[in-house]
Amino acid sequence: MNPALVAALWMSGAIVSFTSMAVAGRAISLDLDTFEIMLYRSLLGIVIVLTVSSIVGTRRQITTRNMGLHLVRNISHFTGQNLWFFAVATIPLAQVFSLEFTSPLWVVVLSPLILGEALTRSRVFAALLGFIGILIVTRPGTSEISPGVIAAALAAIGFAGSAVFTRRLTRTETITCILFWLTTLQAVFGLVCAGYDGDIALPARSSVPLLGVIGCAGLIAHFCLTTALRIAPATVVMPIDFARLPVVAIIGALVYGEILDPFVFIGAAIIFVGNYVNILAESKNPATPRTVSEK
Repeated sequence: MNPALVAALWMSGAIVSFTSMAVAGRAISLDLDTFEIMLYRSLLGIVIVLTVSSIVGTRRQITTRNMGLHLVRNISHFTGQNLWFFAVATIPLAQVFSLEFTSPLWVVVLSPLILGEALTRSRVFAALLGFIGILIVTRPGTSEISPGVIAAALAAIGFAGSAVFTRRLTRTETITCILFWLTTLQAVFGLVCAGYDGDIALPARSSVPLLGVIGCAGLIAHFCLTTALRIAPATVVMPIDFARLPVVAIIGALVYGEILDPFVFIGAAIIFVGNYVNILAESKNPATPRTVSEK
């Protein structure tokens, strides 16, 4: 079978998973706050990681090396994920996903500072296009920028920081080790942040399936995305990943009555061009690792 077609099939799984997590996150926000969502999601994640690693025999790969890097990486991810859940509950889903696509561009900015990678012309150009796209999506000055928009923009930076520190961790640690500390540390963060006031809400019976969707969707989405990138180059996968935006926009319009704002699509298209130009340039330099946004 054509590799591009196989990659497209895997990416359809990622698109469904990311979209499902957004819809489930908005629905469950009526019952739980973002810290409680992260607590229960992480507890489920611990069970999944330990179960799968025991079955496939990788549990011994979990070590306590580089705990400082694990801590910083997970603070960045925890912050970004909480902001993302807040954003999907308060602003149109298409706007959230548009701003989320700036995450790889923030990686471009952070990589020279944290990883010592060169800041090439293509990376600078991509970052500038991304900034222009943000201005079009948010249109500052035309109306008051809502907290949800600010949260979505900051979430992209949090995901970028998480991706950069993950790249550093992959130099010495296995995926099993990284995922274990991801779920464990964020369960601790969630417990502390949700319980600081002494009141952690238990999920309603109707919310339990939604927590299951949130807990599984992220893992499934990134498995599908990683598999697609192993089958086909990023230049093929990236345009398919961009299909998340119209899919979630249509769902937002049909389910929540959200307006299909043309400026959001125009800005997102410019952000995509910035990402794609950078991918094309990086593909000519195989030594440079590819970056996948994460949630």
